[in-house]
Amino acid sequence: MNVVISLEDAIGQDEVIELYRANGWSSADKPTELMAALRGSHSLATARAGGRLLGLANAISDGHLVVYFPHMLVHPASQRQGIGRLMMRAMLERYRLFHQLMLTADGDAVQFYETMGFARAGRTVPMWIYAGTEH
Repeated sequence: MNVVISLEDAIGQDEVIELYRANGWSSADKPTELMAALRGSHSLATARAGGRLLGLANAISDGHLVVYFPHMLVHPASQRQGIGRLMMRAMLERYRLFHQLMLTADGDAVQFYETMGFARAGRTVPMWIYAGTEH
């Protein structure tokens, strides 16, 4: 499979919602807000094969020092093929000179992000007010 990773790729609502639903992410239930959030991101990486959206990752940032990666997901049928790794490498390259790169990892994703160079942030504890249902 020839996978193309793009930064700042155009995305369509139907393909995004399908990807989020396939992964069981509750943000698919708020398509207008989800699309606004993704399109308003500091950057967006997509993975496509044959024009089909296989994955996406986004970043929000102050543009200078700090970047946060809130979403990275790959369609379940395409997981464990290196697609997430390729998208994260593109993001890490884009933000390589930033002082602080952050994300919140859950479950099996913790080990994946550790292999990408992320480490637990000292004694910090992730905290949130969350309206979703998948955690």
